[in-house]
Amino acid sequence: MLRYREAAVTDPDAHALLTAYFDERAESFPPEQGSYRPTFPSPEQFEPPAGVFLVVEASEPGSGAAPLGCGGVRRIPPSADGLVRFEIKHLWLRPEARGSGGGRMLLRELEGRAIAFGAQELVLDTNASLEAAGGLYRASGYTSIAPYNDNPNATNWYGKRV
Repeated sequence: MLRYREAAVTDPDAHALLTAYFDERAESFPPEQGSYRPTFPSPEQFEPPAGVFLVVEASEPGSGAAPLGCGGVRRIPPSADGLVRFEIKHLWLRPEARGSGGGRMLLRELEGRAIAFGAQELVLDTNASLEAAGGLYRASGYTSIAPYNDNPNATNWYGKRV
């Protein structure tokens, strides 16, 4: 089981997880797309009620295990039809935590947090090279949408109304 701890993106665990995520993406980024360009998130974008950042941990307190992953949601400008829009960001699990449904559970947790903040639409971007991530998003009800940002690392944009 997993548990979720709210953390500032500047929290040492959150920062270490984001660094590991960015390092992994830089190593696996498709060379034909150039270089991966990491952008550490702004702390104020992930503070309630504008958003939240979660550190994923093993459910057994005091287990001594390193944090297993992270993810956040943040409010962004409304959609063209005026819907309150939140973006899923930096959903990532360490390789040893993958394959047991943890990504799906974290996505659901982030969606629930965004809905509690008033989200009417959820969006996210990803890269086509992250096939498992794209599969997770599609299986979770996300559909392809037009780009809503200019993220240089993204090739695919997804959204769903909630």
